[in-house]
Amino acid sequence: MIILLSPAKTLDYETPCSAKTATNPRMLKKSAELVDCLKKYSPKKITALMGVSDKIAELNVERYNQWQVPFTKKNSKQAIYAFRGDVYNGFDVDTLKGKEIDFAQKHLRVLSGLYGLLRPLDLMQPYRLEMGTKLNVSQKNKNLYQFWDTDITDLINEDLDHHKKRLVINLASNEYFKSVKPKLLDSDVITPGFKDLKGGKYKVVSFWAKVARGQMARYIVQKQLKNIQHLKNYDVDGYRFNESLSDLDTQQWIFTRDH
Repeated sequence: MIILLSPAKTLDYETPCSAKTATNPRMLKKSAELVDCLKKYSPKKITALMGVSDKIAELNVERYNQWQVPFTKKNSKQAIYAFRGDVYNGFDVDTLKGKEIDFAQKHLRVLSGLYGLLRPLDLMQPYRLEMGTKLNVSQKNKNLYQFWDTDITDLINEDLDHHKKRLVINLASNEYFKSVKPKLLDSDVITPGFKDLKGGKYKVVSFWAKVARGQMARYIVQKQLKNIQHLKNYDVDGYRFNESLSDLDTQQWIFTRDH
């Protein structure tokens, strides 16, 4: 199976990485096209394009200008150790063991506006480029969804070729999963969702849902899950599988927490 996560805006390039192994992103030619396009943008244009502060815009203009191939451990960091934020706090990579990281490398993928599809140990230079950004790369590609087209989906299918069970566990946000074309995936897709009891009703609480996505990815990695039905036994941080709220026809699996 392949587990999909969204990236994080928060990055950590200060903490030394404990992993000795590193791999190269597999879509760097397309990443370079995007960087070449972004290098033409001034901080003011980046602010307008991304809706970020002047300070963040200036930081990312500097990042684009410093971005270069080849990637090394001096100018890059393994993606799963670089991403921070709610999802990755839930995943807590720093406490995983070597065999668990190996499993993650085979089964976990991070969707990225700049890198397309990242494996956990793929080296990554710092960036800010959300998938929903309307970056006009060319006349044919007026946003990142058009730019990536079927490339991300094709690479997921290639990865699935190495797995006995062709299954995608979608733990990414809607913004990022839109870069995948489910009809072209040679696989079933299961999309877990997380809801908390609020005012007598189960509702999605954004912060907790993000943490739970990371925790579920960690659960699958630690258990080295092979039978997807066993995911219904998930019992982390109070969440339990709720069959009555799930739609098994569309494979929307809902996990609820009562507090």
